[in-house]
Parts: sequence; structure tokens; C-alpha cells
Amino acid sequence: MKQDRTEIWREHYAQGRGFRPLGVRERALLAEHAPAPRDGRPGRALDVGCGTGELAAALAGLGYAVDAVDFAPEAITRARAEHSGVLPQVRFRCLDVEHDELPNPPEGSGPGYDLITMRSCVAFIRDRSRLLHALGARLRTGGALVVITPVVAHTPEARRHIALEEGELDLIAEGFEETGRFDAEGLAVLVLRGPGGSFTAVEKLRPAPQAVLGAAAVVTDGAGRVLLGRSTRSMWELPGGRVETGESAQAAAVRELAEETGLTAREDAAHVVTVLHDDRFDVRRVTPVVRVTGWAGELGLPEPHRFSRWEWHPPHTLASLGRIFMPSAQALNAVWPGVLPGLPPVHSYPCESGVPPVPGEPAEAARLRGRMADAVIRRGWAPSPAVRAALREVPRHRFVPEASLETAYDDDLAVVTVREAPGTAVSSVSAPWLQADMAERLRLEPGGAVLEVGSGGYNAELLAHLVGPRGRVVTVDIDPYVVRRTRRLCAEAGSGRVTAVLGDGALGAPAHVPAGGFGGVIITHTASDIAPAWREQLAEGGRLVVPLDVAGYTRSVALVRRGDVLVAEHWTYCGFVRDRGGAARAVPAAVLAGGAVTARWEGGVAGDVPALDDALRGRRHELATGVVVPGRYSFETLQLYAATTQRGFCRLSGAKDPALIAQQDAAAIVSGGSLAYLTHVAIHDAPDPADRLSEFRVHAYGPAAPGLAERLAGCVRAWDRHVRDRGYPPMTVHPADTRADALPPGDVFDMPSARLVIRWPGRTARVPGPAAPPAAAAERA
Repeated sequence: MKQDRTEIWREHYAQGRGFRPLGVRERALLAEHAPAPRDGRPGRALDVGCGTGELAAALAGLGYAVDAVDFAPEAITRARAEHSGVLPQVRFRCLDVEHDELPNPPEGSGPGYDLITMRSCVAFIRDRSRLLHALGARLRTGGALVVITPVVAHTPEARRHIALEEGELDLIAEGFEETGRFDAEGLAVLVLRGPGGSFTAVEKLRPAPQAVLGAAAVVTDGAGRVLLGRSTRSMWELPGGRVETGESAQAAAVRELAEETGLTAREDAAHVVTVLHDDRFDVRRVTPVVRVTGWAGELGLPEPHRFSRWEWHPPHTLASLGRIFMPSAQALNAVWPGVLPGLPPVHSYPCESGVPPVPGEPAEAARLRGRMADAVIRRGWAPSPAVRAALREVPRHRFVPEASLETAYDDDLAVVTVREAPGTAVSSVSAPWLQADMAERLRLEPGGAVLEVGSGGYNAELLAHLVGPRGRVVTVDIDPYVVRRTRRLCAEAGSGRVTAVLGDGALGAPAHVPAGGFGGVIITHTASDIAPAWREQLAEGGRLVVPLDVAGYTRSVALVRRGDVLVAEHWTYCGFVRDRGGAARAVPAAVLAGGAVTARWEGGVAGDVPALDDALRGRRHELATGVVVPGRYSFETLQLYAATTQRGFCRLSGAKDPALIAQQDAAAIVSGGSLAYLTHVAIHDAPDPADRLSEFRVHAYGPAAPGLAERLAGCVRAWDRHVRDRGYPPMTVHPADTRADALPPGDVFDMPSARLVIRWPGRTARVPGPAAPPAAAAERA
């Protein structure tokens, strides 16, 4: 127990004892392989298990500023007294690295440590792999973790408890890309760089036929970490084993857990969440995955002939553990879909009804969640007490188990959870500030029902927190994997008020619409159309919050239902993954100028590509607009203003080549074989970005370049006079078959299923054009 260990070491240091003195060879290896940086910045080092401070003082002599930590107060007291000459270059601190939050370098010293050392203490760390992973994550790029330890082969039998076997040394090095091993008078010195190793799912030999039905027990501790054993076959395995004749899978899991680890659990705390089956050679292997929700006892090693150690691992570190037994890897991925990507397919039969949520999280998660909530609130995205409380209470990290706590609780970061191909995200958990803003715009009431289109788990649970115990959330997604993941993660850490449904989100959730409709509908992917089902399944006066793509520009728009019309209430600049299913659309695009430029016609009608290609080879016409904006000024309304008022609108993107196109993404208009695009150039520099000034200018190519440039410049000037600093315009959304004479005045932007009418200030009221015929609308989609 921790208390027993603490007393032993406190007595050890109080009696004046220590460890083997730091040797000449050790000092030489540190100076050679871990010298302090020579690039002009101060080097930072962390000495873990510093004892009485000898190594920390040596690191100070190499030029490091050192954070030295030990969990025994007597050690720290002696270190400060015996090495007072290196204070304050060395900061001695009492800290238990196995249970307390690990330190970070002081503010202003840059991210991470250049060097982390562990001397003569690693053998006493129980969850060794977890700690080494956490320490590796605190290294700067290129930094080193140096582990110095006695080796069993060179240690007297009476003292071998302080030493490591060769296999354990190999395990320490497994999670690093660069490893070096050196000898220092019988001590092993490991120099490790490049943390963040990978995993390999490995098999044993052909299983015996009587062992093909074997339960895998997934057990977590109070910090949400999962238990894995390092087997004598040098791989990580879950507790578990053969299901005996007449025995249930739950009983087998509980029995094997006790036999292998010493932990005890009741059968009513063991739940089969899925049954996996695959083939190993000529044997069909069946693995019930049993989630254990409660246990007791002390972790031991009852079967040392099978396992060398048991450790608790945070789910997000599993993908860096090296060798994992294949059935254990598949079981882990069944409980936390996505934590071990790239596994071979396996047949899975979910049977998780009745599994209660499993509690447990590290103290650091609560602290980081509070910090995230504070940042979102401070920036004004969560003004209501209900949304603030949801941010502070819903455990976001448990819905992104593949991400570190720091990543999960970054207030400005979306976490990609599913990729269709490298670099192409198809599902993600959006940035907290944006989820908070969209939740606020729904204006949900306790007891209400909400439809979410695009699943993930965390956002649905935020909404479930807002509608309370009498409310419910229906979340629908077209991807079976996303739905399975959502169900599983909500079962692990959810409220029980989220129903995940497989289906095309463009159809809503017709089998789950409450009487009178949903109180709110939220879309969590970029939508290039307003599906009729979203309006039809929304209650009168309810709100639809949708990231709406208008000519390639996405804004989260809050729309209130007024009969068959949706009225815009609020706009937020944002970005989301693309829509899929029936709402997905292809956008005409053309590669121009030998691949240097790509043109995208988001409205669906492409220009004269050969003529445009020729135009870009000609002279560039330039025109100043006279419109000046300060640095960090958001001109997001200008993008939509141009896109919805200018004929022939398109967007240009490509390699940054000032001789051809001066920016990566540009609003443009095209007419025949000519084009004009909008850019901005710096006209006044200043140390503070807010004091810098830029002017909008137009570049144009082709025979009609002067006229096109003047038209686009006129658009910018009109925006400057009538729209700038006034926010977004009024907008209404009407069914696609609404006749022109039934639409209000304004600029009309047609989508396949809807007609948007935007009333820009300063625009002359007009009678809108006729509704697009359904066939043309479908063709544009």
C-alpha cells in the first residue's frame, strides 16, 4: 500500500541513508548524451525520484535549471540542506509522481523539458509504462529521458528488488523511437528519445480447441485506467481465459480476474458488452468481452509463471504500448472504439443492454475540464448557467479515449475521431467553444427532446445535461461505426438519456419524433442544404442550429421555425466536417495554370475552363478598392456578401505564387474567359498586429479583366458602406417550391431543398427570380 511504502522511505531517509553515489562513468555519459542546450536558451531538466539531490546538483553543474521531485519529505529536506549551493537553480519539491500531477516547466521557459532523469527509482514504480509515457509527453522535441537502474544480473540476490530484469529494460525502451543503452559500473543507463511508440497486435500459437471460448475482462480503476498484464510471452494482455463447461462468461471473467491478479469482483458487476469471433488457423475463436464495473482487493501477482507484472494504463496510451495480444486488443477496441486503430476486422455481436455507466477519472481531468470551461466562459461563448454547468460536469475526455487529457480539454481544438483517408476527417468532436455556442443557440428547456444529426457522444451528452432527467436526446448518423462508437462511449460515461440511431441524417429521426416535434434540432456537420425533415420534425418556435455552407463559406446559423419558414436569429463563423448521405453534393472544380490554381464553383455551375486557363497566362490587371481594415479585423460578412450578390462567383485556391495569385483562398467572380479575385495587401506595419493596416485590392485576368475588377471592387465598397461592422443580415429559409411572388424582397440563394432570402443593408429591394426547377436543383446537388 502507498502508506506502507511512504513510511519505509521516510524512515530510510530520516536515518541518514541514501543510494549508491553518482559515479564518474554516469557523469560522463550524462555530459556526452544529454548536454544542456547550446542554442542560447536555458535548459530545463526534471529529476524524478531525486532522493537527497546528488544527481540534481550534477545536472545543475551541466548548465540545467532543475526541477527535482521525490515523494518522501525527509529526502527533500536533506536535499535542500546538503545542496544549498545550487539553490535556486535547483527547485526541490515533494511530489509523488505515481499519484500527483506531473510538473511542467515554469511559465516562459517554453514547452517541455530538455532532459528528464530517473536514477535508482524505476524499479519501485508500479505502473511503470504509464509513468514513462507521461514523462515522455513532457519532453521537448529532441529531449531525452535517461533511466539509470541496477540490473538483476549484476545485483546481489538480497538487493534484487531494486533492480530490473533484461525483459523489463526492453519494456522501458519500447515506447521510444531512439534508444541507447550504456553500462556504468554495473548500472544500465538508458537514453531514450522520440516518445509516442506504436502498437502491434500479436497472436500466440494455435489455441487448443477446448480453449476457443475465452472471456476477456476489462477492468478500470478510480482514475479510469485499464488493467493489463505483461505476460511472460512479452506482450500485454487483459485478465481472462477459458470459459469452463457450465460456466457463464461473467463467472469466467470474475474467476480469471481473481486467479491472475488477486482482485475480486461480484458476478452482478460483470457485464458482457459484446461477443467477438474470428478464426485462428483452423479454430474459430469466440471472445465474450466482459466489462467489470466494480472490484475489491489489492493488485498482486498470483501467477508469476504467466505474468511478470500488472499495470493500469490510461486508454489514450494503449496505441503506444508495443505488443498487445490480439484478442485483448480487439476487446479493448470494442469497449473504447478507436483506441487501437488499424486492427483486422472481427465479427462483433453487441449485447450491452443493462450495463451501467462506469465511473472513474484522474484528478487532472477535473482540473483541465475546469480550465476549459473557464476559457470558454471568459470568451463569452457560454453565458447561461446551464451550459456552464454542462461544460464543467460532462467528462469530455471519455468521449475521445484516443486523445490525451490536454488534447481533449483544449478549448479551441476539435478532435478528429474517424478518418476516411489520411488527412480526410469524416467525424470529429468539435471545439468546446463552438459546442457551447451552438448549445446556447438552441435555448433548450428542461424536459425537452432534441435531435442531433451527426453523432459522436460528447455533444449529445452536453445536450442531455441541459434537458435534464426528464429530457432525451436522439442522435443519428449514417456511419455504422460512428453509431456503434457513440452507443459504447455513452454506455461507459453517459447519462442514459441519449439514443443513437443509424440512418441518413437528412431524413431526421422519423421513428423518434415526439408529439409536437423536437424542441431543438442541431446539425454537427457542414450542410449544403436545409433538409425538409429538419424543419418538419422541429416544433413550432423551436430552433434549428446548422453549420450552413453558403457558396463554400460555413456559418453556424440559428433558425427559428415560424410555420414553413425558418428565420435566422444568430450567425457564428465556424468549420465542420462535410455532410454525407443524401445531403452530400459534388462541387464542380477545375485545375488551372498547370496545377497552380484550383477553382471551385460552389453554386454548381462551372465556368469556361479552357478560356480561364488561357487568361491566367496573360497580364494581371490590378485595382485598389480604397477599403482599409486593421489587423485581426474579421471581414467574414464580406465573403458571404460577395458570394450571394455577385454573378459567376467562385473560390480560388492553390500554391501561394504572388506572380499569379496572391493568396491561398480567394473570393472570385468569373465571366466567360475572364476572372477577378479579391486579395488584401499590407499598407502599414506595426509591432502590435491590431495596429497594422491592410487594403483590399482586386487582381483580374482575361479580356474582360478591367470591367470584372471594377465590379468586384464595387462590391467591396458597397460592403464597406452598408454592411461592415453591422453584423450578419436578416435571412429567411423557405421550401424549395416557394414561388417567387411569395418570397420577401432580397437576394435569393437557391439550395436543392430550400430558398434562402438574404436582406443585405443598402441593396435595392427586388422581385426575386423564379424558383429553380426540381431537376435543376437535383443536378446542382
